[in-house]
Amino acid sequence: MTPDTAFMLLENLDLFWLLAAFAGGILGAMVGANYAFGFTGVSIIIGFGALAGTGSTTILDYVAFGPVFGPHIAFAGGVAAAAYAGRKGLLEGGGKDINTPLAGLGRPDVLLVAGAFGVGGYILQRLITHIPWFGAHTDSVALTVFTSAIVVRLVFGSTPVLHAPTRPDDKVFWLPWQQTPGQILTVSLGASLMAAGAATMIASYIVPMGQDIETYGQIVANAQTIPFAFSALCIFAVASGLKMPVTHHMTIIAGLSAISFLTVSGSGLVALLLGTCFGIITAFVCEWVARAFQNHGDTHIDPPAGSIWLMTTVLHLVLLPVAG
Repeated sequence: MTPDTAFMLLENLDLFWLLAAFAGGILGAMVGANYAFGFTGVSIIIGFGALAGTGSTTILDYVAFGPVFGPHIAFAGGVAAAAYAGRKGLLEGGGKDINTPLAGLGRPDVLLVAGAFGVGGYILQRLITHIPWFGAHTDSVALTVFTSAIVVRLVFGSTPVLHAPTRPDDKVFWLPWQQTPGQILTVSLGASLMAAGAATMIASYIVPMGQDIETYGQIVANAQTIPFAFSALCIFAVASGLKMPVTHHMTIIAGLSAISFLTVSGSGLVALLLGTCFGIITAFVCEWVARAFQNHGDTHIDPPAGSIWLMTTVLHLVLLPVAG
């Protein structure tokens, strides 16, 4: 018996992971939500190397996308804690400040709120995966991040969840250096081309020692996480105040789309082009989410997460005629 199956409560829901998720939420708040997401990128790179070398996805499953740095747990916990701290007047930047490491506030209540939302994120993500068809054809982690943030707005915020999308200005914005159509198009073109190409090459050429088919299947299934990790690393710089591009929503969808179209078409060029197109579309969807949910609010509702789960589902709907 493995340690995480010793006290099963429901299928895929056990005490070990609940406690770990509580700790993950606290960790996300202590270091700051955006810094926690940067560590997601670090752990993906380490985890992918472990997968290629050993065939094990444990680091990916438990560290990168699990209770240690899984965005639905650590990042979501940090977002909730920031909103709570903002409501209490503890953050100069208000409840949308997801950069500040909250351990510095010296307030255990702030960290405990994060732990509670870490547990909630773990439970919600597990439940989403059990929804017929939809659970297997969306990004359950991104949807959990988005849904958790909506709950945070309702509980700790004073502004509506949804607002009529309006053009950003000096007071209402998400990323002022990445909000004009021309800039969004250019940034997304570069990021999506990179991601689609990288994912296609990884899925096509990385073959584990011994030709282990199961491990190769895992590499193909996770190839899109490498360009996603590159984008996540940039969030370290964003959290530190640099005007770095925010592209993880573009790269994860471009990479996933490229692998999907490579599988059905067998053509690397088709995969590259269609993956890039999906990444570009995701960038504009993300900006719409920012204008509708994020810009006018007093807590953080993550635009990339909102676009990732939606475009993942759209991709699978597009593939239905050929994927069955």
